[in-house]
Amino acid sequence: MFEQPSFPTSYPEVNAVLEDLLKRARKGLGDRFVGLYLYGSLAAGDFIPDRSDIDFVVVTEGSLPKARVTALRDMHESLWEDGSYWAQRLEGAYIPKVELRRHDPAYPPRPTVNEGHFYLAGEDADWVFHRYVLREHETIVAGPSIRDRIDPIGPKELQEATRDLLEQWWRPMLADSKRLHDPGYAPYAVLSLCRALYTLEHGAIVSKTQAAKWALSTIDGSWHDLIRWALAWRNGRSSDRIKETWEFLRYAVERVEE
Repeated sequence: MFEQPSFPTSYPEVNAVLEDLLKRARKGLGDRFVGLYLYGSLAAGDFIPDRSDIDFVVVTEGSLPKARVTALRDMHESLWEDGSYWAQRLEGAYIPKVELRRHDPAYPPRPTVNEGHFYLAGEDADWVFHRYVLREHETIVAGPSIRDRIDPIGPKELQEATRDLLEQWWRPMLADSKRLHDPGYAPYAVLSLCRALYTLEHGAIVSKTQAAKWALSTIDGSWHDLIRWALAWRNGRSSDRIKETWEFLRYAVERVEE
């Protein structure tokens, strides 16, 4: 028998979407459902309703057969069709319990939800950070604790994952900056790069806001106006400071070489 969900956020509309997701995931997965957990800003703090996403993980018993994956795709499409703003902000993945222990790029692609799309994706360096938050800031919506199923992640592993992310994800945008033109992506990039710089320096994970405030007191003052702009940005506002964002991206990537 399933335990009752706790819905650990203080945002009723977010809780409503989580409750709906939980109900549908349980129905679609049946005895393959283990639990629903949060990571990202809802787990680690610093959630900002008019900027943040709902980052989630559904843990499953074993890899899912094709029919279950198709059912999950249909379920998320139905969620999006309901028109809820927060349903569109769901970002997460369905992970077999046996793959929780540690990061491994060799894991097979898993059902993934991001920016209103459902697809199969492999495990990139981001999952080092996601596991860190899942373990150190465990936030259970429903299911057993998974903290002891995830190995501790130390400073060197966080720093190495940050270098990988800067090289594999961010550096290519210096040659092709098209992604920076997506609505809201430039401020997201600035804050994410602040967090990357913080992790390279300290071997620890903090929220984007905390990292940006650290950057304002630490890095060259020529970037301060751009960082303050990113901190103040909210959905629906202009995010057209592309050239400055590209230059900050180059600055952050070059720090890796140092």
